[in-house]
Amino acid sequence: MKILTTIITIIILTGAPLLGVYLAGDTPANYLVFPPVTTTPDIEHAPFMITAFFLLLFIILITIAPFLIKVFNSGNAGQAGKESPDRFPRWGRAGLMILVLGWILAWTRFTWLGNLQAHTFTLPWIGYIITVNALTVKRSGRSLLTHEPLYFAGLFIFSAIFWWYFEFLNQFTQNWYYVNIGNLGRFETFWYATLPFATVLPAVLSTFYLLRTFKGLYRGLDHFFSMPVKKPGLTAFFAAITATAALTVTPILPDYTFPMLWLAPLVILASAMVIAGVPTFLNGITKGDWSTVYLLALSALVCGFFWEMWNYFSYTRWEYSIPFVDRYNVFEMPVLGYAGYLPFGLQCGLMAMLVKHLIYPASRKNRLIV
Repeated sequence: MKILTTIITIIILTGAPLLGVYLAGDTPANYLVFPPVTTTPDIEHAPFMITAFFLLLFIILITIAPFLIKVFNSGNAGQAGKESPDRFPRWGRAGLMILVLGWILAWTRFTWLGNLQAHTFTLPWIGYIITVNALTVKRSGRSLLTHEPLYFAGLFIFSAIFWWYFEFLNQFTQNWYYVNIGNLGRFETFWYATLPFATVLPAVLSTFYLLRTFKGLYRGLDHFFSMPVKKPGLTAFFAAITATAALTVTPILPDYTFPMLWLAPLVILASAMVIAGVPTFLNGITKGDWSTVYLLALSALVCGFFWEMWNYFSYTRWEYSIPFVDRYNVFEMPVLGYAGYLPFGLQCGLMAMLVKHLIYPASRKNRLIV
């Protein structure tokens, strides 16, 4: 992105919630402690409310139903992406072994592990990423790991920065917090947390490329309804203003605006990329192609399921405190909370395109689309 646009975007993303804190009468400096890991929440959220639960459920269902109906009506939901699949690569078996080993270590309490027990969460995700890339090679002959190594490595670096930003945002709503983190200093906390945070983007994008080989999963969505925008720059400008206002209000009314943690940064980042002239997959929806949007959301949801599952019996783990809908958990996550992974997948896609824009010239051909 252009340097000025990048600077303004960073200021908005970090400054808007701090402004909200100031307007609420709190001290913004209290939220600049690094690393911003919430371990002892002090915000008392609103209790479960059945009407709010069903209202949010209704909004989620009417949002995703048209896409599911379109795919279902298009038929051939199980069709594969390649008629003559390759062999499962040997290095994929190593990834599967790492996944299983990491899973065992995360869910057991071996005394010989000692203090390392608190830092086992990264292993299953490294194994997952390798395994998913191997499956993608088997199905399509290509993968991020084998055909885009520089881009793949860049995703790890930017992923850590990406998720640390959400830890920063979580201070204002405290929707999740960590337990059994131990008596680590700031540097140790930063280092040990950065390792699993670095796997977020590679996991979601690797899952995206695997799911894309199953054409039946998104059949029909490449020619769905279109949303043409006559003045994209002006539209992006006003969308960014609206999202900035929502992000500013979030610390003031955290019980009512906590979904803005996932929606507002998405709109701000997308708007900044449009204004800066950076191509995004969102261009497709102006012509009726929703396939990438759908697959990114689905990829994050798949990863979210595994994140929550492996977290559930881990020694060091996160737990949730969500207003109005904190009930009917699937693992630690309230069932409606999984909807947050859908816009999060789009943010992962935008970040991935930004990483690609920084690494590769715009004219470079034969690149994967995200």
